[in-house]
Amino acid sequence: MKTEPKRICIYVRDVQVVTGKSYRASHRLLDSYRARLKKSREEFITVKEFSALAGIAIEDLVAMIRD
Repeated sequence: MKTEPKRICIYVRDVQVVTGKSYRASHRLLDSYRARLKKSREEFITVKEFSALAGIAIEDLVAMIRD
């Protein structure tokens, strides 16, 4: 049985699905979280980091963004 690879980084589209916000609002949210984490624009935000900052249980988040 083949298992699906699990992603550890979160993308703008994932934030859209979880929050119901537009693409631009989701992008701004990720940018603000990146600034709070003191990451450069090229660095990714992990699902775990997003979960902690957004206050969403990681299990709920993973269930919503699963492809």
